[in-house]
Amino acid sequence: MPVKPAALSASFSGPFALGTFSAPDQELFPGLVTPESRVLDLRAALGEPALTTRGLFERWEEVLPRLHELAADASSDAWQPLDGLHVHAPVEPRQVFQSGANYRQHVIDLELAHRSPDDPRTAEEARAEIAAVMDRRAAEDLPYVFIGLPSAITGPYDDVVLPAWAEQPDWELELAAVIARPAYRVSVEEALEYVAGYTIANDLTDRATVFRRDMKAIGTDWLHSKNAPGFTPLGPWIVPAAQLADPGDLRVTLKLNGETMQDESTEDMIFGVARIVSYASRTARLLPGDLVLTGSPAGNGMHWGRLLRDGDVMDGSITSLGAQRTRCVAEETAS
Repeated sequence: MPVKPAALSASFSGPFALGTFSAPDQELFPGLVTPESRVLDLRAALGEPALTTRGLFERWEEVLPRLHELAADASSDAWQPLDGLHVHAPVEPRQVFQSGANYRQHVIDLELAHRSPDDPRTAEEARAEIAAVMDRRAAEDLPYVFIGLPSAITGPYDDVVLPAWAEQPDWELELAAVIARPAYRVSVEEALEYVAGYTIANDLTDRATVFRRDMKAIGTDWLHSKNAPGFTPLGPWIVPAAQLADPGDLRVTLKLNGETMQDESTEDMIFGVARIVSYASRTARLLPGDLVLTGSPAGNGMHWGRLLRDGDVMDGSITSLGAQRTRCVAEETAS
């Protein structure tokens, strides 16, 4: 059975958040969740039996005032307790945009961890050169954005299956922005107007398959290293953007079996949310419900020399967005 908190609680900033839920043996439904750990089925509340969470973002500006009204109506007998419901990934995106190498200390740690044994530079010299490269990237406004698969997404309390081929599975807790309306070629100044809210993503990566062994000139292989089923635990909630004071000042924390491994502020990002959304929109049309992951801070397994293995439990939290808990399970192989 998946590892969850003893009693589910809704801890986030503001009067409400959004999620996707199901009662035992019932179909999934989009829900409004309050800090008092109550959930309202939005299909019934809005009179739309086929409504999904993504459908809310497709008309976000229209529905947002109504969500505030529903959250304020404590007298309704339609509310149900969160504990006892299954919490799924809060949205099913059509596209997932992932940002890599976006935290200064994280990039430095990874570069040092991957240094060739015959690298003539000292650690201090290598660190200085890497920092200079990041400064140049920031000045040239060139975030590193690539595509992930929605099929890699799983729920915030679901088990994560570690494939037998994954030799170095690693964690990467990240702030994820959820798109509210189609965004194409939007400026940095207007980019945040296209963000409906924020959630938590753990972008698992098999470090052993990041770089192609057969032809190094090809570069990175994100399909293989990042997109196994369940490699992106998401949620638990989507908190509306207006309920966060500043997405550039949030604490990202991941604990492995109770020990803190990542604990960094989003202030360490090289490119903030607005710059990443704007940059991705220069090429692609971002759609309602799409995810824009903003990169992972320092403290990954490669840094600690400790990768994920069977039975590990990851607790990930971000200020104002709640917390997720997932357990790693080794893939069963035929004998």
